[in-house]
Amino acid sequence: MRERRPPGRGGALTGGVYTLLLTTRGRHSGKRRRTALIYGRDGDDYLVVGSQGGAAKHPAWVLNLLAEPQVEVQVGAQTFSARARTATPDEKPRMWSTMTAIWPAYDDYQARTDREIPVVVLERS
Repeated sequence: MRERRPPGRGGALTGGVYTLLLTTRGRHSGKRRRTALIYGRDGDDYLVVGSQGGAAKHPAWVLNLLAEPQVEVQVGAQTFSARARTATPDEKPRMWSTMTAIWPAYDDYQARTDREIPVVVLERS
């Protein structure tokens, strides 16, 4: 598998792509939850996709950030606070293209479900 590194630096190589660690707060438990996710860049922002392999429901980390959008992001050795938001309808096509260039299977995942798979924008706070 060829290396598909998003623009920018950092991240851990996992399965041929670079990942970041996203820490959310559990919407029910209040506990910190860490998830490794493939990422892309859009200017200074980081992009992640709530695909869950095309499952009918959003992954828990998406539900957590909808309840509490303040998150922590780790890319390589760098850790920072961010505010998570879902890409707007105007932004999503461009951002989706960025992410499918890194991980083409996202298109397959979207075809498997009626759920609109979100692109999540992580903006430094």
